Amino acid sequence: MFNKKTIEDLQVRGKRVLVRCDFNVPLDGDKITDETRINGALPTIKYLMENGAKVILCSHMGKPKGEPKPEFSLAPVAKSLTAKLGKEVVFAADDNVVGENAKKAVAEMNDGDVVLLQNTRYRAEETKNIDTFSEELASLADVFVNDAFGTAHRAHCSTEGVTKYLKEAAAGYLIQKEIEYLGNAVDSPARPLVAVLGGSKVSSKISVINNLLEKVDTLIIGGGMAYTFMKACGEEVGDSLLEADFIDYAKEMMDKAEKKGVKLLIPVDTVVATAFDNDAEHKTVGRGGIEAGWQGLDIGEKTIELYKDALKDAKTVVWNGPMGVFEMPNFAKGTNAIAQMLADLDAITVIGGGDSVAAVNQAGLGDKMSHISTGGGASLEFLEGKELPGIVALNDK
Repeated sequence: MFNKKTIEDLQVRGKRVLVRCDFNVPLDGDKITDETRINGALPTIKYLMENGAKVILCSHMGKPKGEPKPEFSLAPVAKSLTAKLGKEVVFAADDNVVGENAKKAVAEMNDGDVVLLQNTRYRAEETKNIDTFSEELASLADVFVNDAFGTAHRAHCSTEGVTKYLKEAAAGYLIQKEIEYLGNAVDSPARPLVAVLGGSKVSSKISVINNLLEKVDTLIIGGGMAYTFMKACGEEVGDSLLEADFIDYAKEMMDKAEKKGVKLLIPVDTVVATAFDNDAEHKTVGRGGIEAGWQGLDIGEKTIELYKDALKDAKTVVWNGPMGVFEMPNFAKGTNAIAQMLADLDAITVIGGGDSVAAVNQAGLGDKMSHISTGGGASLEFLEGKELPGIVALNDK
């Protein structure tokens, strides 16, 4: 249950509402190559416009490292929003973000108008959460709405600091949806609950594995991190990705799973290659069959069948991280098979950010998932059981 105030709990008519969005979109020159994040912000922006708010949008883009860099300007975002909203979005192009242009644009706003501020990371204070910049941002508005889940795990001026100066702070639709899906999936799921974890490193998913073993019925491991688990079972992994420092940890997790009665599955066969290259010689080998000079780049056919079998009765699935090097067609089969399986399931399917999202979209199956998270790092920290500062700072219901 989402216990924070949302935009529908606010009286916004005639008020200046500062909205933190996630407009960190990929650019090719000044052309936006993927507008997913802009589209994700539209329901909140439209609601505020329709309800007579003066809407002031802010976001970061890229890593300008605290100085104005034209290639990270939000000007292309203003153009895109103008087209999508059918109304001019005034771009306040101040290198110091809250400058003369911003103050003038906000002073001239009518109810339902929209202004977009310049990239918040043009200011070095933003990522350090320094009060002076938080106060400047807050000075433009009466109310704060956070709708940037992708940065909710960061305590920055525009996500958390600003709430010290604007007493009314609520969640937008995107954050509300993220927390409801991720929260329910982990804390009150329809069972069986199966988590599929992939990606390259065990080290980046340690706390996630630990936390999920408390909650799931089955945990499926794939991707580069699987080789550390194989090694923990005494198997040779050849030249595959291996985190030797985490072998004991992998053993611990397998013991924990056994004690909790959680099924923990690791690959029973592996597609190996002589080099990290799509065109390298490759073959499939069984458990313990990875020889020196070969490296694992995908899960094999038998593993795909094993994992599909483990997923077929699931009622909730959380997936974070690919099963192999899905960017290379010869090693994308495992990842694509999992994506297809989830698309066909009659279950709540939550895709947790990052590469898994790219993999699902690459397979053209995005619209078949219940929920695709907009924040890789934020969804991981949420799955670890951590509190996210940008959400904690919002008013309780």
